[in-house]
Amino acid sequence: MQLLDYLPTVADFPKPGILFRDISPLLGNAAAFQESIAQMAELAREFQFSHLAGIESRGFVFAAALALATHKSLVLIRKPNKLPLATHQEAYGLEYGSDALEIQSTSLPKGSNVLLIDDVLATGGTLLAASKLITQVGASVSAAICLLEIQPLGGVAFLENHGIQARAVLKTD
Repeated sequence: MQLLDYLPTVADFPKPGILFRDISPLLGNAAAFQESIAQMAELAREFQFSHLAGIESRGFVFAAALALATHKSLVLIRKPNKLPLATHQEAYGLEYGSDALEIQSTSLPKGSNVLLIDDVLATGGTLLAASKLITQVGASVSAAICLLEIQPLGGVAFLENHGIQARAVLKTD
């Protein structure tokens, strides 16, 4: 099964010049989704972790399925003002703008070892911001796993320069 066949490119979304990878067809095909989670679980076996952290919003889908597959707890890293209790916030840049993420202050036990999960690794800014949040609540990051890496944007090297190992099931030019 060629999983990239289920991730069509949408030109000029969300802004002109951006090539967006749509995960909807992959999620809409049970066999493709199951295979993507199986491959992510295989990558996860390289790392020691006690928790998974899914990044809003598309990362939630993969993180929840992977939490079930690996029998690990899941915490959510969300956009601002979506979490009800005290939070930590981290701003970051995107390839097409800027944003911020939050995590609840009490979402992880101190000393937890967390595997970050998202759908696409582009520049690495989102995963770095999530990593900083994990550190702020007294936990550490084991690694980051994504479904797709857009190699020309250099996200893996960027994250490695910040001490974060990153892996992706699929890679694209």
